[in-house]
Amino acid sequence: MRYLTALLIVILALPAGAQQVPHSAAQMQLSFVPLVKEAAPAVVNIYAKIVRPGRSSPFAGDPFFERFFRDSRRGQPQVQNSLGSGVILSADGIVVSNYHVVGEATDIRVVLADRREFSARVLLGDAESDLAILQIDEAMDLPFLPLRDAETVEVGELALAIGNPFGVGQTVSSGIVSGLARSGAATGSGRGYFIQTDAPINPGNSGGALVDTAGRLIGINTSILTRSGGSNGIGFAIPADLVAAFVRQAKAGRTEFERPWAGINGQAVDADIARALGFDRPGGIVVSGLHPASPFGDVDVAVGDVITAVNGQPVNTPSEMVYRMSVTGPGRAAQISRVRDGAEETVEVALVAAPEVPPREERRLNARELLEGMELSRVNPAVIAEFNLPLEADGVLVSDPGPLGRRVGLRRGDVIMAMGDVVVTRPGEVATLFSQRAGRYDLMVLRDGRRINVRFRT
Repeated sequence: MRYLTALLIVILALPAGAQQVPHSAAQMQLSFVPLVKEAAPAVVNIYAKIVRPGRSSPFAGDPFFERFFRDSRRGQPQVQNSLGSGVILSADGIVVSNYHVVGEATDIRVVLADRREFSARVLLGDAESDLAILQIDEAMDLPFLPLRDAETVEVGELALAIGNPFGVGQTVSSGIVSGLARSGAATGSGRGYFIQTDAPINPGNSGGALVDTAGRLIGINTSILTRSGGSNGIGFAIPADLVAAFVRQAKAGRTEFERPWAGINGQAVDADIARALGFDRPGGIVVSGLHPASPFGDVDVAVGDVITAVNGQPVNTPSEMVYRMSVTGPGRAAQISRVRDGAEETVEVALVAAPEVPPREERRLNARELLEGMELSRVNPAVIAEFNLPLEADGVLVSDPGPLGRRVGLRRGDVIMAMGDVVVTRPGEVATLFSQRAGRYDLMVLRDGRRINVRFRT
C-alpha cells in the first residue's frame, strides 16, 4: 500500500506537460524501434579486397647475389580482405566510409540491409581524415540518411551507432554524445577533430553511422580508445560537416581531398600561457610560426597573435582550426578572430590550397647518375603540406629513395639541405653534385624536424 501511495505522490508532483507513467502496453513498449527502422536501411556492409605487391628480395639490385636469386626479385602479390561499414548519403548511391576500409581496395562490394549487393568504386579518399566517398554502380532510389549540422550537436544527446561489428551482421548500439571537439584523441589513421560517444564501436563498425534520435547522421564511426582491443565506452566519430565537405569535392570531380593551407604553426593556450598573456582563462591558439606565403600573413596575422575562433566557432587546438577551415573549403573566405595586445579583431582570410610555388621540378635519377631510381622534388608549400614538413623546411625532398638510396640510409620524406659545404635547393643541383664528386659523400638532411648527417662511400 505504501508503494502505491508513494507512486501517487510522484504522479501528482509531476508538472503539467511532463511525461506521464505509461498506461497501456503500447506506451510501455516505447523504444528505438521506429528510429532503427528508418535509419538502418541506409547503413551498409562493405567488403573490400586489397591486392598488395609482394616484397622485393633483399638481394634485388645487388650486382653479385642477384645472379643467384633472379626469380626472387619480387614475391607473390598478397590479397587482403577488409570488412567495414558505410552510410548511403543520396538516392543515387553516394556512400561514405573510412579510408582504412576501402582506400586502397581493388574490388569493393556493398551489401544493403535488404541483402542486395552492388559493386562500388572510390571517388575520393583521404588517409589523413580517414574518409572515403564511394559511388555504387547502377544505383537508383536507395534509402539514405540526411546530414545534421555538427555544430548543433550537444553533449548528453542520445545517439545510436549502426554498423557491422565483427562481421556478425548489422547491429545497433545506443549511448550518448559524451564529448565534443576531441582533437588528436583517436587511434588509427584519422587525425583531427572528433565527436566522442559511449555507444560501443567495435571492429567492423568503422565507417558506420552515428545518428541522432531524428534519424540524422551526426558522424561516421571511425575508432575507439582502448587498451584491450574491445570497446571501453570511448568511441570517436568524424563529424557530418566534414563528410559534407568531402561529398562536395567528390561531386566536383576531385579524386583527392583538398584542404585549405594555413601556413602557420600554433600552440594551444594553456593556463600558463594564458597567465603570461593576461587572459582570464585558457583558450585559443598562439601563433608561433608563419610561412612567408601564408594567407594569414596577407591580413596581418603575426607571430604572437592568438587565434580564438574561425567563423564564430571557438578553436583551442591547431587540429580544430584545420577542421573548421576544411569544412569551409578552399576557394572561400573564413572570418578569423584574433587577439593582439589584449584587443580582439576579426579579419577575413582567403582559404587557398598550399601553392605550388616555386615548381616542384620533380626528377628521377637515371642509370647514369648516382643512386639510380631516387626521386627528388623541390620543397615548396604544397610539398610541405603533403609531407607534413616543418614550415621552415628548404631544400630538396626525397619523395622516393629507391633501392640504392635506402641502402645508403635515405628515407622517404627526408629533405637534403646541403652536400658537404654546398647548400642545395633544386633537384638538378643534387644530381650535378653527385656526378661531380666521387668517393665520399656527406649530406645534411632534415628528418622528422631534426638535422642529421648521412654519409656514404661509392
